[in-house]
Amino acid sequence: MGATDDTTARRDVLVIFGITGDLARVMTFRSLYRLERRGLLDCPIVGVAFEDWTMDRLADRARESIAATGEEIDESVFGRLMHRMSYVHGDFGKPETYDGVKQAMGGAEHPLFYLEVPPNLFATVVKGVAGGGLATNARFVIEKPFGHDRASATALAAELHSVVDESQLLRVDHYLGKVGLEEIPFLRFANTLLAPTWNRDHIDHVQISMTEAFGVDDRGHFYDPVGALRDVVVNHLLQVVVAVAMEAPEPGDRASIGRRRTELLRQVAPADPARYVRGQYRGYREVDGVADDSTTETFAALELRIDNPRWSGVPFFIRTGKKLRATETEVRIVYRDAPSLGFGLRGDHPPSNELVVRLGPTFGVRVALAAQRVDTARPELAELDVGFAAKPGEVPTPYEVLFEAALAGGGMRFASQGTIDAEWAVIQPLLDAPPEVQAYEPGTWGPAAAEALMGERGGWREPWIDG
Repeated sequence: MGATDDTTARRDVLVIFGITGDLARVMTFRSLYRLERRGLLDCPIVGVAFEDWTMDRLADRARESIAATGEEIDESVFGRLMHRMSYVHGDFGKPETYDGVKQAMGGAEHPLFYLEVPPNLFATVVKGVAGGGLATNARFVIEKPFGHDRASATALAAELHSVVDESQLLRVDHYLGKVGLEEIPFLRFANTLLAPTWNRDHIDHVQISMTEAFGVDDRGHFYDPVGALRDVVVNHLLQVVVAVAMEAPEPGDRASIGRRRTELLRQVAPADPARYVRGQYRGYREVDGVADDSTTETFAALELRIDNPRWSGVPFFIRTGKKLRATETEVRIVYRDAPSLGFGLRGDHPPSNELVVRLGPTFGVRVALAAQRVDTARPELAELDVGFAAKPGEVPTPYEVLFEAALAGGGMRFASQGTIDAEWAVIQPLLDAPPEVQAYEPGTWGPAAAEALMGERGGWREPWIDG
């Protein structure tokens, strides 16, 4: 074992490896700018990359990147941000690069090293930092993917653990920074209207949908070796399952949220390939970078079961796909049917109640209650909506949340190796024995077999779509 970390200290320098790359261009500069505007940055920032750039060149990239996201640049904010920044160029595999990093850090004692580099360079950078004597009291943020299956994820962890302690690793799944995900457990446990009914006695099933109207476009080279299951199910959507199903954290112990996540994932039964549907939209194979005979799924639908007293017998249905009818992400809790009323008024079986938590494109909550109306022959669902994006104003982006959490020294927004292991254990059977991929037309909800997966549960509900 190598270096260790004071896990409670706020970070006093942010070092970003790969600051000239695409992630920095699309996400990082904007997030840092917004944090500066909110007064939440309080440390120097050191950018590290192979390119021999001047600070003027880096400033130009930062300005272009921020403007491209639609942000209106306040020159005073931008000036403060750039005043924090310095730049080190060098080869990540050479010790002298880390000598330059050490000099730029200026004696900081609790550094945060953010690795915006390909996964095959994670170990190189971590070992270089440790070899330069910079890993003591350090934290390392690494981006997914954490391997491409269970074995490779375990091997990556072992390589990193040979240099640094698990407590020093913050694994970024940007979905954990999404506004709404952490709020689901709060919604569950803080409301006496919901908490007593959040179990197998009242809930029939859960539907989780992450649908996208757009396709792969220019990302064929990346997407074709990955597919929908690895891209979003094994990380993003399993984290949504966790938020819906986990037990309450321990009072006063925010770190217990991570333990509760892992505990829940270990109670999810390994997915059954017989309850898994793979789809591919027509036209996908014509995308640049996609193999002519590709069998990569652009759509995935599956059923999961949780083996614990709260959720035994309650199926969790997950679907995700590209080139579908709309871009929406939601959790839909479908309650059990009400008993026969026996009133003899407009039918004895009112429709089931539903609770919808919308995670994208905006955050909101909908409650659907059975109600009688004078102008309808049968009871219908009356929908009560709250769109939170309109209530508190602008919300932070996921990477703002993650940067802020990482700098604060806390890891509750990040995945542990135990969580990663448990996620792969759930999904691995689907990788080992995938069913054949089925074609579907763009603009639909995917292959017909996905609807059949629902059996007698009433089918997939139409997502909450504005307008």
